[in-house]
Amino acid sequence: MSDLLKRIPKEGLFQIILILALFIASAYDRNGPAITMSKIFFYINYVLAALFISYYILPRFFYKKNYKAFFVSLLGVIAWVVIIEEFLLEKLFFAGTRKALHIAIIPCLLDVLPIIIILVGFKFAWDAQQKQGELERLNTAVAESRMQFLKSQINPHFLFNNLNNLYAYSLENSPKTPTIILQLSSLLRYMLYDCQAELVPLEKEIKSLRDFIHLQELQIEDRGDVQFKVSGATSGWQIAPLILIVFIENCFKHSTSSQTKDIAIDIELRVVDQQLVMECSNSYSTTSNTQNLSNSIGLKNVKARLDLLYPNSHQLTIQDAGQIYKVQLALELQK
Repeated sequence: MSDLLKRIPKEGLFQIILILALFIASAYDRNGPAITMSKIFFYINYVLAALFISYYILPRFFYKKNYKAFFVSLLGVIAWVVIIEEFLLEKLFFAGTRKALHIAIIPCLLDVLPIIIILVGFKFAWDAQQKQGELERLNTAVAESRMQFLKSQINPHFLFNNLNNLYAYSLENSPKTPTIILQLSSLLRYMLYDCQAELVPLEKEIKSLRDFIHLQELQIEDRGDVQFKVSGATSGWQIAPLILIVFIENCFKHSTSSQTKDIAIDIELRVVDQQLVMECSNSYSTTSNTQNLSNSIGLKNVKARLDLLYPNSHQLTIQDAGQIYKVQLALELQK
């Protein structure tokens, strides 16, 4: 029995308990038998209507803010329940009596509405609680992701490497020095301030990726090749910040930590209709200490964010081909 209860979702279990409790309460009659076949069938009529409203009309219309369709559908269901009760069930169970011969809409509604309101109200409250839980998990995941990224990138090691490169370029009076300073400043400003919003313009996110890639290329220099391509119309779209950069960061981290030459990193972004497709591949040495790349903390975190921010609207594929690590991410963009 305990194993059976574990397999039943909590929502379904609470629904069953509530339905049975309401039936016992509504069927109780101190002047006669508490439970009759007529009461069972009348109650089943109410329950079926409440379940249809809860699991079809609410998510299809109310949660999508199509209130007109919701109220029309709601009135239609209630009217159907009244018709079933007045013209079928009463004729079947009370044939030849005054109750079967006379149509009483108001008394019927007084029986129907309390049951439907309680059952639908339970579903609405349950969904609201689940939504609140999702929002709390999303806020936690976003905060953890932002903190994890800042810890991994905006740290003394990251800044030291880039400042060291800046110093070397400045000694050589390299014309690249001002550009590097602007890219580092722009990247830090974006991560610290612009990423506080839930969504950012896709073009801004791509610009931050370019700055990040250019700064990382300084660590590679002549040890390999980095390709970054963007295609499609990127203007007008919005995306959750600091998702794409996690995968790009991993490309550089695992290539540069395992190889001293022949580094190959290929990153491509494509906007097709309303979808963004990112494909990343990087070379790495199988003899290096890269461990299991797909189980890193950063990837686990970004997977959780994707599940919460883009439920049923993203697809993530990760392949480890031995010496080439590939990631493909497709997600729906927002205007």
